[in-house]
Amino acid sequence: MKRGCSFSFHTAAVFSAIAFIYFSTIFIFIERWFGLMSSPGIMNAVVFTGVAGMCIFNYAGAIRKDPGRVLSSYVPDIEDAQNPVHEIKRKGGDLRFCQKCSHFKPPRAHHCRVCKRCVLRMDHHCIWINNCVGHANYKIFFVFIVFAVISCIYSLVLLVGSLTNDSQNDEQQTADSFRTVYVISGLLLVPLTITLSVLLGWHIYLILQNKTTIEYHEGVRAMWLAEKGGNVYKHPYDLGTYENLTMVLGPNILCWLCPTSTHIGSGLRFRTTYDNIAGASITK
Repeated sequence: MKRGCSFSFHTAAVFSAIAFIYFSTIFIFIERWFGLMSSPGIMNAVVFTGVAGMCIFNYAGAIRKDPGRVLSSYVPDIEDAQNPVHEIKRKGGDLRFCQKCSHFKPPRAHHCRVCKRCVLRMDHHCIWINNCVGHANYKIFFVFIVFAVISCIYSLVLLVGSLTNDSQNDEQQTADSFRTVYVISGLLLVPLTITLSVLLGWHIYLILQNKTTIEYHEGVRAMWLAEKGGNVYKHPYDLGTYENLTMVLGPNILCWLCPTSTHIGSGLRFRTTYDNIAGASITK
């Protein structure tokens, strides 16, 4: 399901930054280092355009893709033997019910105060895409971050190489005319590279644990309470490293960086460690 185009100040700023970095990289960094019409220049321009194109495509997809909504008709089947996990409220032991949306919430779903609705497998609300990151658009959001990091590092390398080439050629007067572009690009690329790399590392960790950002913070509290009671807390959706990767990125490793999501299911039920335990007990 797609939303209508949802632009905001933040999304406009991101598109502007991408456009500025792209044109600076192609027409200044590559041009001044290799020459845009040379073989290395053409090769770098084509590769960078491809990476930047994937970055823009996935960013637009993360904006437009509906993260997954909970239908008002949803009612948990507590007698379903194949679904041993029914998330309950922290207090009272009742099934999770959203007072604002007036319907039950399936496992891993949460209400977003900004979007004003419940989102399936909600990770967080991101102001930079003016959308929630949830069940249906989490992979495309992750792939966008991957290509954004690659684009920033690639552009930063070309920027440094171009500056080094200018200093070696001693073209001081020509370099001065592009100084503003170099400064602005550096001020954009350095913090962006660091921030996006940290964000990428964070989401790789979450994927390997099969957690959302919300579940991570909830798990910290649950672990503390479990240890206080002398128990050991284990995240119920942690199926092991490879299974966790395929749950988010898909079963085909060749498609892990493709914006496809045919493997994700309905978002109303997710495999858990209890499923594996039940399966193992049946086979014995």
